[in-house]
Order: sequence, then C-alpha cells, then structure tokens
Amino acid sequence: MQREIITVERFYNEEARALQLKLVSGADCLKRVIREPTVNRPGLALAGFTRYFASKRLQVIGNAESSFLRGLAPDAREPRYENLFSFKIPAIVFSRNLRPEKLFLRAAEKAGVPVMVTPMITMKFINMATLALEMFFAPRGSEIGSMVDILGVGAIIRGESGIGKSESVLALIERGYSLVADDVTRVTLIDGHSVMGTSAELTRAHMEVRGIGIINVASMFGVRSIRQEKQVDLVITLKAWDEVADVDRLGMEQEYVKILGVEIPHIIIPVRPGRDLARLIEVAAFQIKLKSSGYNPAKELNDRLVAQMGGIA
Repeated sequence: MQREIITVERFYNEEARALQLKLVSGADCLKRVIREPTVNRPGLALAGFTRYFASKRLQVIGNAESSFLRGLAPDAREPRYENLFSFKIPAIVFSRNLRPEKLFLRAAEKAGVPVMVTPMITMKFINMATLALEMFFAPRGSEIGSMVDILGVGAIIRGESGIGKSESVLALIERGYSLVADDVTRVTLIDGHSVMGTSAELTRAHMEVRGIGIINVASMFGVRSIRQEKQVDLVITLKAWDEVADVDRLGMEQEYVKILGVEIPHIIIPVRPGRDLARLIEVAAFQIKLKSSGYNPAKELNDRLVAQMGGIA
C-alpha cells in the first residue's frame, strides 16, 4: 500500500483545468506539501482564533472572509496576514474570482505560499477540490494480473506465466466484454471499502498476446472493448490442474483475498487442456453477481437436500 506525497504543484497541474484555477503568485513555491485531503476556510484564523486552525489543508477564501477583511483598516489587516502565514499552509485559493489585495500578496510571497484564483463559487470549489484530494490521498498499489469488466463484474485474472491468462482475456473481449488492464492492474482504495482497478496510462488499450506481440484492443475490437476503470469485485486465479490439491465441487464456502485491506471474493479455476477458460471465468463472474444479489445456488441445493433428508427421517 502506497501513500504518495501530494504537492501543490501536482494538485495544480492535474486539477487546474477542472477547478478553473489560475496561479496569481508563488510559482516558485509549488513544492509545498498538502498534508490533509480536504479544504479549510480560514475565517476564524483571520479573526485571530488559531487554536484549532487546520493549517495542513488547502485554504479557501470566499465572500465571507473577503468581506471581513475589507471591513478592516489596512494597519489592522497586515498583522492578521502575518499571523495567518506564520503557519505552514500549503496554498490559498480565492473563489468567485475575488482578487487578493497587494498587501495580502506581499505577505504570501514573503512566506512562500502560492496564491490561486478560481471563478467557481466557494462551496462548489470546496466539494470538487475535496473529491480530487481524496483521490490523490487514496491508498494505492498494484496487482499482478489482467482485469476485465464482465457485465458489471470487475474481475482480476491472475496466474503463472503461460497458464492462459492472455488467451482467456482475449476470448472474453471477443465476447463483448471490456478490458480494464493487461498484466498489471493498478488498484486504489476508495472511501476505505471499495477497490478500483485501472491500468497505467501508457499501456491503456494495449495487450501482449504470446506469439503475436502487442495489440491495440480498441483499434481491433472497438472503443467499447476498453474501460478506463472498474471496481474490483472478483479475483480469479488460474492454476495447473495437478497443483490444486482439493477442487471445490460445491462452492459452499466463499474464499477471499485481501487487496488494500479489503476482502475480495476469490475463485481458483484448475487449468488443463480442453477446458474453456473464458467460459468458466464468465460463469464465475455471473455466480458472484448472483451471490451479491443474495442468491446462492449451492446453499439453495443444500437446504433442499437437508429438508428432504428431514422428511425421510
């Protein structure tokens, strides 16, 4: 599990367009670190109460804070700015296209704090910036295996080299399903309980097929054969038949594997010549979809058998 360092520079470069941000000052200070995945309005800090000031967050100044500052005399504003910038805040954003005064900009430059402006209303910016920051701060990792979206079920298919992963994924794509990632799936923990899978940007829409080489899936099968990201709902491990000591014939007990601390349903499919792996993976995905809706055919059959045995007794 990885937690990356989120700098103001990265936040600005990746979110400036979506959040309509314009850098006003502090272009050489963008290496400052954002340490908490949310946004703060520094109204109380500007008023002089800093005991619980969330200084590690991105700061946003809206109409309320701006109106308060305009109501103060210049000689009263200056010490408030100095007090604000005595904290190691990462950056400040003025919403509603509010323009920071020169006194504020001088204090910000002296402290090395970047200042940005956005035309967005304050609450909309806070909501969107918080969502973006949560994605930046989400725990990340990678899983060795290809991922396919099978009718809404995100399945990571893994196994040793040469076991048949690529052939199975290719067959699933031919049946109309979508490739999410080939060979390595990047995973991100969302809201502490959902795992999202995606591929590296560089290799997206490409697959390596043993004996053929690299193919462009989107060009060959159409844009619907590619999905940028999908929640991980199932992990399927392909294993050689003689390596599976005890084949589960009923499926009464669901196995799980942990990804970023979240338990994901896990199915082992034994591999031997003649087995249609793509069809088995497809059925496994359908089975998980049924179980998630509350229907377990193995349990239903077991309950019927128990009831019949009880009637005989």
